[in-house]
Amino acid sequence: GCYNTTPSQWERGTVDTTETTILPVLPLTSGVVLPGMVVTLALETEEARGAADAAIKGDGTLLLVPRIQGGGYARVGTVAKLEDVGNLVTGLRAVVVRGISRAVIGAAGTGVGAAGTGVVLFVHATPVEDVEPTERTHELVREFRATVEAILEHHRAGRMADLFSGITDPGQIADTAAYWPDLAFDRKVEVLETVDVETRMEKVLSWAKETLAELELKARIRNDVNGGMEKQQRDFMLRQQLAAIQKELGQDGDDTDVVGDFRVELEELGEALPAKARDYVAREIDRFERMSEQSPEHGWVRTWLEWVFDVPWGTVSDDDFDLGAARSVLDADHTGLDEVKERIVEHLAVRKLRVDRGLGATPTGASSRRGGGAILTLVGPPGVGKTSLGESIARSLGRRFVRVALGGVRDEAEIRGHRRTYVGAMPGRLVRAMKEAGTMNPVVLLDEVDKLGNDWRGDPSSALLEVLDPAQNHTFSDHYLEIELDLSDVLFLATANVMETIPDALLDRMEIVRLDGYTEDEKVAIARDHLLRRQLDANGLTDEDVRLTDDAIRSIVRDHTREAGVRSLERQLGKVLRKAATKVASGAVKPPLLIDDLQPFLGRPRFVDEIGERTSVAGVATGLAVTGIGGDVLFVEATSMPGPEGAGLTVTGQLGDVMKESAQIALSFVRSHADELGVDASAFDGRRFHVHFPAGAVPKDGPSAGVTVTTALVSLLTGRLVNPALAMTGEVTLRGKVLPIGGVKQKVMAAHRHGLTEVVLPARNEPDLDDLPAAVRAAMTIHLTADVRDVLALALEPAIPLAGSEADAA
Repeated sequence: GCYNTTPSQWERGTVDTTETTILPVLPLTSGVVLPGMVVTLALETEEARGAADAAIKGDGTLLLVPRIQGGGYARVGTVAKLEDVGNLVTGLRAVVVRGISRAVIGAAGTGVGAAGTGVVLFVHATPVEDVEPTERTHELVREFRATVEAILEHHRAGRMADLFSGITDPGQIADTAAYWPDLAFDRKVEVLETVDVETRMEKVLSWAKETLAELELKARIRNDVNGGMEKQQRDFMLRQQLAAIQKELGQDGDDTDVVGDFRVELEELGEALPAKARDYVAREIDRFERMSEQSPEHGWVRTWLEWVFDVPWGTVSDDDFDLGAARSVLDADHTGLDEVKERIVEHLAVRKLRVDRGLGATPTGASSRRGGGAILTLVGPPGVGKTSLGESIARSLGRRFVRVALGGVRDEAEIRGHRRTYVGAMPGRLVRAMKEAGTMNPVVLLDEVDKLGNDWRGDPSSALLEVLDPAQNHTFSDHYLEIELDLSDVLFLATANVMETIPDALLDRMEIVRLDGYTEDEKVAIARDHLLRRQLDANGLTDEDVRLTDDAIRSIVRDHTREAGVRSLERQLGKVLRKAATKVASGAVKPPLLIDDLQPFLGRPRFVDEIGERTSVAGVATGLAVTGIGGDVLFVEATSMPGPEGAGLTVTGQLGDVMKESAQIALSFVRSHADELGVDASAFDGRRFHVHFPAGAVPKDGPSAGVTVTTALVSLLTGRLVNPALAMTGEVTLRGKVLPIGGVKQKVMAAHRHGLTEVVLPARNEPDLDDLPAAVRAAMTIHLTADVRDVLALALEPAIPLAGSEADAA
């Protein structure tokens, strides 16, 4: 821990080896004591207390040596005299020492034990005397005084004379640097070890100049700012200063480059970003530049800026308004749906004329509120091609397509975005759709708008009102971006399974286009032209491997799927082709495999014609209904049994209140018109009636089953069977009037799918027949009725006369 030092190592210091003495060492761990200093030292270690005790037993002299990094000692110590010994207020023992002179540590001494004080380190110490100062030394002293004077002026800390009062010796003046509070410990040790006065003076002068330069730089920047320097110069200076500060703090990451990139992107956007928004973004970039990486807002602001520049401001697709090409695209992508295609072409034609005549793609203001800017909404059961129609529209226009799924969305923030102050905040789905599309005028499909929910987090359907209203959506504001977006060039489409669950305010901004399903021939064509090709590719097959006949496809449509759309049809085709792929891959058959019999692939038919069997007894009638998956056939069964007087009516089948009321109305009508209907009035005495709607696990509601319940009750009471080839729908009143209902097209097509040939409809639904496909109208006989008596005349077959013993029994 000691150094062997000879006089030749010190250039101009006087080292008198004849005066070498052995002194006890008191280590200094956190400071340096120079000659002339009077300090109080706490004796915290056994080594320190031992050195003090050794000095007390001797002549009161000891050597103060700083302990340096690594556990060693400085090469030079300070010979000090004990002035006083006592205890601090904490009870810790302490000594007051006065620094006398520097001493070079010579050969290591030997540790000598002192009773009760532990082991003390004794070393050879050679005192050092300063040489006579040279003229160069005096020049350094004058320069040092001037430098310290300037430093004190910057600090406004008094006159230099007060600091150097009574000090004339150059060595002592240099030693005053040890009093500087900002001087590091290693530099204080360097002052102690520098024996030569001139060299010591040069070092402290250099350090003083560094301090003065820093103070002058800060003062110059402050004066320049206060003097009103030009904005660009001030920004440059502040950035340079900030970069230097960040470098000193270890924060010289890539933020500087990121800020530069943000500024470049903002400059490139130019007029594409509105002036108000551009100023706002510029302020946020400046704030981000000044922000520390440790600030919680640092990541939030950076993410916000990235989202702002991810929005494709000013980027638009060129519309292709070739109506013939648009119709060709729709025909190539979809079979059937002629009415829907015609309506879409009309919509594109209107947009073309408005653009060509400089009126804008969509009307705004009063014209939009009159319906000119309504949003096309495709309503129909699953699998009829609503989403794919949206893709075809985008392709026909040459625009990007984005699908926004709204099913189950309950949070308004999903549409408008979250406030930036929330943890995990992000923009709404509209902004994300813009980013995904990469243009400001994509085709945005709002899928399953009828399945929007609402709870304590808000009503997303209300947030959509602004999006879908052309009079408002040119200034749509996302809560996260807080920048207005112009959505007027976006072509919005919406899809829904049922119209009844779409909020009224939202429905008011929509133009409904119905897709009610496909006929059997259309399904066969769709399977042959579209679905089969897709499933062949999905299963690694080609036309040379497997061939499916039209009869086999028709059998899948008729016997294995009964749906309005073609989704189940595609699944069944996939099932057939997977089994075919297994046969081809295993070598069990030699291609091409011709499939005309589906029994080995799909098993027995899932659907059989049960209408004739169900209506073979009195009291059963066939009705029609609309469900979330399209139209369907609904059977109504009625029976009676002995019961207490006034037992009334029981209705089962998981029915809603409206349907239960329809059954009660039907029974009341039959009882009040028993004679007219050929019903024995005594048939109601002591009997209770039960009306059941099979498929009880499926909820049912609506008034359109009224005529069906009436027919079933009259059939039960008269014993007349219901025509098995006929289905009916319509609301009935207590006076026997048949009122119009909805979903005519879906109901008639459902009857056609189930092999029925006659349908009874309310007379006031006659205009709805225009919506039916020509093939369905040609295959079906439609009866329009205004009174339930006419329905009964058409539906009930003549009573079968009883013969012989049966008549007697009756």
